[in-house]
Amino acid sequence: MSEPACPPLHRLYYTATQGGRVAWYLAHYALTARLSSPWRGAPRHYSVPLPTLKVLLADLRATFEEEWRDIAAGLYRAPHDALRPPHEVLGQSLAYFADFFAVDRRRRQGATQEAAALAGAGSWPRYYTQNFHFQTDGYLSERSARLYDGQVETLFLGGGDLMRRRALPWIAQLQPARLLDVGCGTGRFLGFVADSFPGIERLALDLSPAYLREAARQLKRWPGTKFIEAKAEKIPEPDASIDLVSAVFLFHELPAQVRTRVLGEIARVLKPGGSFLLLDSLQRGDHPPYDGLLEFFPVAFHEPYYTDYVSQDLGTLAAPHGLRLVETRRAFLSKIALFRKER
Repeated sequence: MSEPACPPLHRLYYTATQGGRVAWYLAHYALTARLSSPWRGAPRHYSVPLPTLKVLLADLRATFEEEWRDIAAGLYRAPHDALRPPHEVLGQSLAYFADFFAVDRRRRQGATQEAAALAGAGSWPRYYTQNFHFQTDGYLSERSARLYDGQVETLFLGGGDLMRRRALPWIAQLQPARLLDVGCGTGRFLGFVADSFPGIERLALDLSPAYLREAARQLKRWPGTKFIEAKAEKIPEPDASIDLVSAVFLFHELPAQVRTRVLGEIARVLKPGGSFLLLDSLQRGDHPPYDGLLEFFPVAFHEPYYTDYVSQDLGTLAAPHGLRLVETRRAFLSKIALFRKER
């Protein structure tokens, strides 16, 4: 494929800002690795060797190149937050490292249930009140919501938002009138949607009121988003009312039986012929050189439902709900799958 024509300065700006982002979070990653206690309980042997940092960075660079081609072709806009205010960047970094030793202690001690003891935690499903990733307060507090994006970007070497944006070409193709993002978290994905496709009506659903408030803060420059505090397995929207449902980094954190119920709800709210866009972790065999990472990740970062998820056939899982798997693509460490609701 030939390189699309685009003003050189635009490409230079994109390369410089995204390269700087990777360098910043790579420094966080390196310092985190240096400060961390040795991992205990992670597998000693893997189906394939873990990829080297050099391999991961080369793959990340190739994914940025792929994105640039789509941006230059006009499929979606370059990242709106390529340059963030210095005080915001430094504040996120200081908060990350201030919290690091608490995260490291939980990982060292295998402490995964502290969030269940928080005030009000009993009102949420038990599977939800865990310290996923060993993070402080799980998904249940304002502090967790403010820390989350920095933690994710550090884990993915500055490629977390990039992976989210790789779903945007499908949205450009589908042009939905109403989009429901299930498990919207801090709203990062919807921010990219709103910036590139402002005419789409956006609904943001999450079980955590703290994360919804953070999403509202991040999305305030694009007014009009409807925020819904609810379980993904009980979506409070009418039957056949949504053109496109998205779920970003959600399904691997759901128990198998909940995953099935969520798919049923997604199918229920989709219009006939509507689409479901799933962006989540790679699964076993999607990219065999990374299969070792799929064994390491759930133990090193407390993901209790991950091993089941990465071994599950998504097409078989979705078919009983009338959702047909249309296509899948890989984007760095993530997999994007498009399903269509049969008419």
